[in-house]
Amino acid sequence: MDAAQQEATARARELQRSWYGEPLGALFRRLIDDLGLNQARLAAVLGLSAPMLSQLMSGQRAKIGNPAVVQRVQALQELAGQVADGSVSAGEAADRMEEVKKSQGGSVLTAPSQTSHTGGAPTVRRVVREIQSLLRSVAAAGDIIEAADSLAPTHPELAEFLKVYGAGRTAEAVAHYEGHQG
Repeated sequence: MDAAQQEATARARELQRSWYGEPLGALFRRLIDDLGLNQARLAAVLGLSAPMLSQLMSGQRAKIGNPAVVQRVQALQELAGQVADGSVSAGEAADRMEEVKKSQGGSVLTAPSQTSHTGGAPTVRRVVREIQSLLRSVAAAGDIIEAADSLAPTHPELAEFLKVYGAGRTAEAVAHYEGHQG
């Protein structure tokens, strides 16, 4: 990690401290420990992708953009306190986490099109965004393009995939995805 990345991470963690009371890495690790979860399970309960949770924990991202996710974090913090003080058993905590996972939060920002897909088949755009998020959590766009260029002579289809999903716009990736179905 270079100096600019370290500075950006430190700044993100400071913003997290001001917004959430502490850096999200510390908060999420405590929830994982207190509630007996792993990162993938915590991400699922919160309604975040695993790469997004990782970016928030590491300080690559500062803010949780979805207010419903913030409300789920608060609900899990409360639940962890109840488990710690013995007022809620581990079995009850598991049931409560399922309730938290299903909660939409009280946000008026949640559009009907967003809620209509919960539990159903994911939209093409959502699938594409997950692929983009995963690739971009592994490497920067410049590195992905460099890797794609080195693959292009022998594996042109894979090189195109890396460029479109790793460094391209979402609309281009959606078109690519739809063009390669069926």
